[in-house]
Amino acid sequence: MNTRTHQPTNTIILGGGESGVGAALLAKKLGFEIFVSDKGLILDKYKKELIENAIPYEEGEHSFEKILQADEIIKSPGIPDKVPIIKAALEKGIPVISEIEFAARYAGDAVIIGITGSNGKTTTTKLTYHLLQTAGFDVAMGGNVGYSFARLLTEVPKKYYVLEISSFQLDNIIDFRPNISMILNITPDHLDRYDYKLENYTNSKFNIIKNQQVDDMFLYNIDNENIVYHLEDITLTPKGIAISEKIIDGELLQVEKSTFDMSRTTLKGKHNYMNALFAIHAAKALGVTDDAIQKGLETFINAPHRMELVATIDGVEYINDSKATNVDSVFYALQAMTKPIVWIVGGQDKGNDYEPLLHFVKEKVKAIVCMGVDNSKIIDVFVEIIDDIIETSSAKEAVEMAKELSQSGDVVLLSPACASFDLFKNYEDRGNQFKAEVMKLK
Repeated sequence: MNTRTHQPTNTIILGGGESGVGAALLAKKLGFEIFVSDKGLILDKYKKELIENAIPYEEGEHSFEKILQADEIIKSPGIPDKVPIIKAALEKGIPVISEIEFAARYAGDAVIIGITGSNGKTTTTKLTYHLLQTAGFDVAMGGNVGYSFARLLTEVPKKYYVLEISSFQLDNIIDFRPNISMILNITPDHLDRYDYKLENYTNSKFNIIKNQQVDDMFLYNIDNENIVYHLEDITLTPKGIAISEKIIDGELLQVEKSTFDMSRTTLKGKHNYMNALFAIHAAKALGVTDDAIQKGLETFINAPHRMELVATIDGVEYINDSKATNVDSVFYALQAMTKPIVWIVGGQDKGNDYEPLLHFVKEKVKAIVCMGVDNSKIIDVFVEIIDDIIETSSAKEAVEMAKELSQSGDVVLLSPACASFDLFKNYEDRGNQFKAEVMKLK
């Protein structure tokens, strides 16, 4: 990775979450003069780390005069470039970079696998890590999942790093160069950060390859039209490998001359088989044997709240897919189901267009349980094709109604298509409450 000879003497870190504190810990280890500023409140666990490491910080404000004396600013991904402090810094000519960019300077000769996309990032990152880790590789996982890249570099160095990287993290990179990059898919998401222009969001995702060289590898979804359109307008430098669901044969995956059996894994549905194809390609490129890959696939357990089988009660499967906060994620969840569905949907709508779901809803959904403060849009869209649409306002109510509407051989699927903030703290809280109510049925 690129390591700069000049080290800034005065580094300001904006944001006191995992990304910001990780960057502060690495900067402290490197001997930088640092200051952390968060306009909101810093969580106690992060505040404790800052105090224990004698890192000065402020919360509840940004001290413009102090911040604008920086040699460089490391910005947490949640902070848009449009906020006043970033605008002021850029106008003054102060470099503003992401934590991923900062950390990569000090990764030495480590091999970096960078994974981005609108959906499936976490599953693919965890699976890629698992395939390498179970094959005996010296590997760590982080980025947008788990620990920040910068924090990982404060620990014992690893030879391989598997990083989930969001578009927000890619917005402020300069030299960051993964050895293997992946773009799983691109569908409209977070457009409020990109002037409501899909091309701006797409450009951000493609930043992951902008510094790659001819000996690097780029894995991309050739079935995704937004990726294909963008590729027509650029010259590709790294070795490009197209991944397509057309090579999925039932539950068998063909990668080069090797066949992998997904029937013995917990991953279900074409979307997860696509995620597996990406992970397998990366593992094979790094030298993992076919036997080790198959074993890794069979021992992999997906992250909570992503097509998570909670329990089977009275012949009914209860699946927690609370992480499905947009229509695209729900599309894949419905596509993966082979049994009649009682679908729990709803929450804080993000301007959803439910039309892509109509085919699967007609074909597979027997009843809808709405779980949100305002369910009118969902009801308006589906009332003509679903007879049973019930409104609820808590996980307890939703699970109780789903139980009444289901029978042996059905699936109760929580796949909300919406944000959770109307009734819950976050999607994890929503998923955990759902799981707790399901377990009460036992």
